[in-house]
Formats: sequence, structure tokens, C-alpha cells
Amino acid sequence: MHSGTVVFGTVFMDCKGFAANRYDPLGRNVGSVRFIHGGVGRNVAENLALAGSAPVFVSSVDAGGLGEEVLARLSAEGVDVSRVRRAEASGMGIWLAVMDERGELASSISQMPDLSIMEAIIREEGEEIIRGAESVILEIDLNDFISGEVLRIARKYSKKVYGITGNMEVVLRNRHFLRELECYICNETEAGRLFGAPVPAGEPERVLETLVNYVDAERLKSMVVTLGGAGSVFYDGAERNGGFCPSLPTEVRDTSGAGDAYFSGTVEAMIRGIPLGDAVMYGTKLASWTIREEGPTCRTLPEPLF
Repeated sequence: MHSGTVVFGTVFMDCKGFAANRYDPLGRNVGSVRFIHGGVGRNVAENLALAGSAPVFVSSVDAGGLGEEVLARLSAEGVDVSRVRRAEASGMGIWLAVMDERGELASSISQMPDLSIMEAIIREEGEEIIRGAESVILEIDLNDFISGEVLRIARKYSKKVYGITGNMEVVLRNRHFLRELECYICNETEAGRLFGAPVPAGEPERVLETLVNYVDAERLKSMVVTLGGAGSVFYDGAERNGGFCPSLPTEVRDTSGAGDAYFSGTVEAMIRGIPLGDAVMYGTKLASWTIREEGPTCRTLPEPLF
């Protein structure tokens, strides 16, 4: 079975509040509240489909109206959801987020889905799914078993794996996982935890120097650190090629899906054979389109990404 890119990740239902005026963390804030389909894995799968790919999504959703709504939307966009399991409870997570008047994330609380459902998928179908894939995208910090097994099977069948994080706990416990990734992409906060020192987002040259030293010391293949509005830095350890990619001037409405969009555009470009130094430009473009929207993806691209 040939299934293109396979995405292992979560589905969340995002409850987002958007402040209409200056956000006061201790006061009452007038604005709007919306329920939005989210989750790192779900966002990436939808982004890939919007960019012209046909990914297979491996995840779980709640059995019921909300779960079916998530699956229907992904399917309509071109995502293969045949590997998504329905669960009576906790099939998907909940993310409560407050966005300030600039569209920046002010605070949030996450409730994780029951990851034993995805563990079961990997035990029962993991070999078949990964063997038939061209490449694998992994939300690498779900838990130790999921990441370890996906990487093991991918290694067995010589499949390239691209990693994205939602938090950092699994990565910090298993730094060796990163050596098995074709590319690891994270933001400056996550990179700071990995490097053991704060990352000065406003000083990309210093960040790039730190990144090069880290990738070489840890024997990683390639890594990218996003710096928010300051752009991103990248380094391909195999090609010994690194650099800086500036951000694009953009009217910001909601930044919460920017990282997933950047990852999706960059990785899709790499899968298409575009070198990392050029691939990051596609990620930057998709992220700039996404933060114009009040949602984690840009469902109507202003122009084809590729």
C-alpha cells in the first residue's frame, strides 16, 4: 500500500478567547470566544493537504458529533482519515487559550487525549502504516513508547522522519530520538530548554552559532529554530549549510497556528526534494498566511504554495 506522507499526532478541540481591547490578566475582558479544530498533528495534516499533498493521519477522536465533524473537515480537505480511531471518551484533547488584542497567546491550559488509543494503533497497525509510507511526520513528544516505536519501525524500513513538538518532556528525556530525524523544527523557547540557556530571538546570528554547535555536537542531521517575528535560523549538518530566514510583514490576527504552519511548509518542501535553505522560505510563507486568520490553518491559500 502506497500512502505518501503519514502524520502521527493529536487532535484537540481549541476553545479560544480573543480580547477586543487591551488584555488584562486579572480583570474581565470583552471579546469573542470560538471553538476551533486544533491539535499539532491535525493542524499539520490539514496544512499538508492544503499545500497539495495527500497525507494519511494517524490519531484518535471522540465518537460523536464533534469527532465526526473533525474527520469530515479533514477528509474534505484531502486527508486520509482511515487510520483515525473513534473512542468513547478522551479520544481528543481540549486546549483553552486566551489571545490578547494583538493576536498573541496570553495564556493557555491543555487537557491531553488518552494516548493509549494511539499506542494500540501503533502496536496493531504501525508496521503496515509506516512500511507503506514515503515519509513520516511525528509529533515527537506524545510519550516515550509512541515516539520510540515509530522511530524504530521507520528505521527498520529506512523511512525519513520529521519531528515537531507540542511540549518538550519526551524530547528532554530522550535526546537521542533527535538523531533519527531528518529534520527537527522547534521554537526559541523549546530550543532554549534543549540548549540549556535562553535563546535571544532578536539576535539570530548568535542563535545560529549556538544551533550549529549543538547540531554538530549531538550529531543531528538538520534542525531549525523559529524566532517568532524575528524569522528563523536553520542548519543542515550533512551539508554544513546554515543561515537565517527573515519573517514576512504580515497583519497578525492569531499566532497560535504559526509554528505548525511553518513546520508543514518547510517539511513538505523538503519531502519534494527542496534543500533546507530554500525549504524554510515555504514554511515562512505558509506561516505568514496562517497568522492572518482566526484559526490554526489558512484554509484558502492566496496562491499555490508550490
